[in-house]
Amino acid sequence: MRWIRAAGRGLLVAMIVLTGYAASGTAPGGRAPGGGRGPMTLATAGDLTGYLGRVLDGWNRAHPSERVTLVELPDSADETRSQMVTDLRSGAGRFDVLNIDVAWTSEFAAAGWIAPLDRARFPLRTFLPPVVGTATYGDRLYAVPYVTNAGMLYYRKDILARAGERPPRTWAELERQARTLAPRYGLDGYAGQFLPYEGLTVNAAEAVYSAGGSILGDEGERVTVDSAAARTGIGFLARGVRDGWIPREALGYTEEESRRAFQEGRLLFLRNWPYAYAGASGEDSAVAGKFGAVPLPGTTGPGTSVLGGSNLAVSRHARHPESARDLLAYLTSEPVQRRVLSEGALPPVRAALYEDPALVRRFPYLPALRESLLTAAPRPKSPHYEQVSLAVQAVAQDVMAQHQTPAAAVRRLAGELAAIARRR
Repeated sequence: MRWIRAAGRGLLVAMIVLTGYAASGTAPGGRAPGGGRGPMTLATAGDLTGYLGRVLDGWNRAHPSERVTLVELPDSADETRSQMVTDLRSGAGRFDVLNIDVAWTSEFAAAGWIAPLDRARFPLRTFLPPVVGTATYGDRLYAVPYVTNAGMLYYRKDILARAGERPPRTWAELERQARTLAPRYGLDGYAGQFLPYEGLTVNAAEAVYSAGGSILGDEGERVTVDSAAARTGIGFLARGVRDGWIPREALGYTEEESRRAFQEGRLLFLRNWPYAYAGASGEDSAVAGKFGAVPLPGTTGPGTSVLGGSNLAVSRHARHPESARDLLAYLTSEPVQRRVLSEGALPPVRAALYEDPALVRRFPYLPALRESLLTAAPRPKSPHYEQVSLAVQAVAQDVMAQHQTPAAAVRRLAGELAAIARRR
């Protein structure tokens, strides 16, 4: 997943990197004379809308001796994470602040790469409650939520209206409409992000959560996935492919392929992040004015989305930690969070913005997104999150491809996660 595609489409990253080595009189990894204040550089894995540079201009005007320079890293989440981890492990100290994918907080905290933060320094009570949990590890705050995200169900409201149907609130309704209505209008039924990558981890976790199950507990030390609920959730996805209301083509979809399929008028239903709303509303969209968005369905009512987005953290090797913490406060302030939405088209973490009349008029999906966010859950927390995600992807891929039964897949996943949990 990618930064604005992932925080926007479900998940990644902006980072802050230090510059001005000669001016500060320090070498990489050294501590600046005078301690905690000095210049910084913000590196991001692809600021596709260009809003972040404008936001940093405001900081730089107010803090000329603590200037931030924007540096963009690769779009790929894996490549961005790799560059961050390499720097953090080496202690080179190029990065002051890391705007990490929410799923990485536990891993980075457990490894000692990011410093704990003082809760009282940040207005956490003004944030949407679920997002704060993505920034903690072992009951300590290690990051500050910056951008959030939740999956939503996009649907063809013109098709449902012609059929006298309402958007589905349960899996049974979704399955029935995808199986019967979609073919009647020459459409495929339902798609999400089913290529084996982080998007499949998200979709599989949402299915398990929406059935009332879980994957890990106790910060990754306890495996909880071997349950009837998990078998039900994974089975829902497998049944969709088996019965044809999830097209086999969707097994190769990321956020973008699935967005295009819906935007081109080939799908009745799509699970995707809020960023897809703008594209589907564009002049070149075949479904502009013909679609809506609601929270994901579940077994007996609205389901549970996985939280996406990114968190701001201060590196253990930050050469100007006081400036870094002040920058975190600036980027999560109400004026900047408003710009995160209005200029960056990214879901902010400040709760009040979701009920702002002017913003709701401009972004009609905000009420549905707020509902999704308030009931959303983080991806499985683990110091070994990368391995956990790969295991979930592999099992979900096999069961959706009909290579393994849901029951066998869940047992296999439980065994693999137990092995991961034993690693130190």
